[in-house]
Amino acid sequence: MTNTSLTRAVVFHELGGPEVLRVEDVPLQEPGPGEVLIRVEAIGLNRADALFRSGTYYYPATLPGSRIGYEAAGVVEATGDGVDGFAPGDPVLTAANFDFGVHGVHSERVVLPETSVVARPEGTDPVTAAAAWLTYSTAYGGMVTTGGLRPGDHVLITGASSGVGTAAIQTAVRIGAVPIATTRSEAKRQRLLDLGAAHVITTDTEDLVKEVGRITGGQGARLAFDAIGGPGFAAIGDALTTGGTAVLYGWLDPRPVALSMNWPLTLHTYNNGAVVDSDEGRRRTAHFIGSGLRDGSLVPVVAETFDGLERIVDAHRLMESNSHTGKIVVRV
Repeated sequence: MTNTSLTRAVVFHELGGPEVLRVEDVPLQEPGPGEVLIRVEAIGLNRADALFRSGTYYYPATLPGSRIGYEAAGVVEATGDGVDGFAPGDPVLTAANFDFGVHGVHSERVVLPETSVVARPEGTDPVTAAAAWLTYSTAYGGMVTTGGLRPGDHVLITGASSGVGTAAIQTAVRIGAVPIATTRSEAKRQRLLDLGAAHVITTDTEDLVKEVGRITGGQGARLAFDAIGGPGFAAIGDALTTGGTAVLYGWLDPRPVALSMNWPLTLHTYNNGAVVDSDEGRRRTAHFIGSGLRDGSLVPVVAETFDGLERIVDAHRLMESNSHTGKIVVRV
């Protein structure tokens, strides 16, 4: 019979803003067959958390008492029968390939299937690790695995000051591509250039299509990596070269997506879980991230670190302010 104890976790009982989040004692079972118990050291926030909490994510929360959180770094405390890839004491990351309403990892301890756990890159501290997996796996999976990004390609990266956006800039540079970053605020231009963007377009004051055309000598970008969607997606397509590719990985604009008449184009919608759900996908992604962290070509951008799960509301408020660049991390 499996023993049950308690752990502190972030939950919510109704949909809404950051204020609906609570830190409560929740049941914690011992790991069963194929499961791993992790003591969480740090958690990373993602835009998906805010969408899920507010009821606008692509799958709904189960209320009351929904868990939350895809991303955490921690240490294995125990394993269930049949687990041979991990042992107590191993530093690990969560793979973000689960329903976080059920397995939400914004918690002091969490039990996950072995297939939802990956080894933490050697020598990586918990805060850096909590800012690494989902951002870089999304950038790598979306731009390289799905979009086919190659050296020399111009890639248009929208919402580039986000955690995934900053990771996408670094990933493009590591591949040898030419990242064109977009941001609404002129205040973030220099920061994005410092992170490796070859060009920055401020969409509030500059014409996206004209600027991409100028940068690419009239050819257009070969790939777009877009987190926004909505009516503005048509301009993304207009900025691509004929036969280019757009990868839509987020729907921050909830309005219907408008398509460009710049045909032919290839359009992919992207779900990161589908890539890292396979052993091969996790292996390749982990190698790309781990090698990049070791050689210094991938450096997670941490906007701010909060101490304690009790700061989760403040962390979500910062995320919704859109005033930050990079990831928000909470030490547990």
